[in-house]
Amino acid sequence: QVQLAESGGGLVQAGGSLRLSCAASGRTFSSCTVGWFRQAPGKEREFVAGILWSGGSTRYADSVKGRFTVSRDNAKNTVYLQANSLKFEDTAVYYCAADQRRTVLPSTKEIDYDYWGQGTQVTVSS
Repeated sequence: QVQLAESGGGLVQAGGSLRLSCAASGRTFSSCTVGWFRQAPGKEREFVAGILWSGGSTRYADSVKGRFTVSRDNAKNTVYLQANSLKFEDTAVYYCAADQRRTVLPSTKEIDYDYWGQGTQVTVSS
């Protein structure tokens, strides 16, 4: 069993930065791939970024590539999402999720993730 809790969201002006954290409990977290997803009002939840259980592979949505960076510290059971050059369209609730499968590339599909956090709101003012 893995429990996830996101933090670090807030209100930021366009062009600003935020660092989201996903803190986990559970002994198996270090063997899980972790994905970040987001859901804007009136839209479906979408994949943002993912990092393999080993940290050896990352994956990004085209919309955030070059602006967002995902990293993890397994000793702290925490995964981070550094979001720079934020745009109005980045406004959403951001969720982290854990995938227990031993994959070679983080999945972009929600159905592949077994555990989810409650989300943290990111609001970017234009």
